[in-house]
Amino acid sequence: MENRIFDFLVGQKNLALATVYGDKPHVRVFRTMFVEGESLFFATSSEWEPYAELQINPSLELLAAEGNISVRVEGKAHFDVSDEMARRIWKGSDLLQRLFSDYRDPVYFRVPVRKMHYYDISTNPPAQQFVDRTKK
Repeated sequence: MENRIFDFLVGQKNLALATVYGDKPHVRVFRTMFVEGESLFFATSSEWEPYAELQINPSLELLAAEGNISVRVEGKAHFDVSDEMARRIWKGSDLLQRLFSDYRDPVYFRVPVRKMHYYDISTNPPAQQFVDRTKK
């Protein structure tokens, strides 16, 4: 089941990403730029609010939903993406190439997927599962 949940998650291109600034949550839609291993990779601008918020507090949540299924991920942003990975992400993203003039312009970060909450409301009672990969 755990792999099926992860496969569902990585199959979603657009995810809601929640950051925290002070005591208030902020939610935005982010596009998953790349998946490698158990990490999702994203890009943003150093001039946009999500970047500043994640610099102060790297804790975040992601939400993917399709039909009756949703997966919520608890995680932290890691800004240690290599130059090689940044180039790979850039080359594979028409969106980034439209928004930025060079692969070095966006800021890349990864979110290792460690905790996932799975919900399927098509069953009665709704199916729920919590996966904690930090205990492996």
